Amino acid sequence: MNQPLSRPEAAAALEVFFDGACPLCRREIAHYRRLTPRQPIVWRDLSEPATCAALDDPRAPDRAALLARFHVRDAVGHWHGGAAGFLRLWAALPRWWLLAAAVQALPGAPWLAERAYRRFLRWRPALQARAR
Repeated sequence: MNQPLSRPEAAAALEVFFDGACPLCRREIAHYRRLTPRQPIVWRDLSEPATCAALDDPRAPDRAALLARFHVRDAVGHWHGGAAGFLRLWAALPRWWLLAAAVQALPGAPWLAERAYRRFLRWRPALQARAR
């Protein structure tokens, strides 16, 4: 369940914005939620209208952009989308932090991760149809 979108509550947390109507996204987020994070994480399901209605950050991407790509908002309020968002999330999770550290340490790897994520986004509609 999503909590109200108050910045004081989320200020010390990583906020993860995901498309709860996407079967692939739901499965992946369910996996992450079963883990005990290394830092507080607040999960924001964008398929719930109240999530977007309560999003009061003027720097936030619009709802369409949030639904089109994975996004996180860090503890200081900066937005990270696509592969950069996943790297932020993975850095907060057990075992996954190793992958995040490896990708960030390799020259060019974050760029390649973003290219791979963009390719996945092209395939996402077909993969979603199969997952239903």
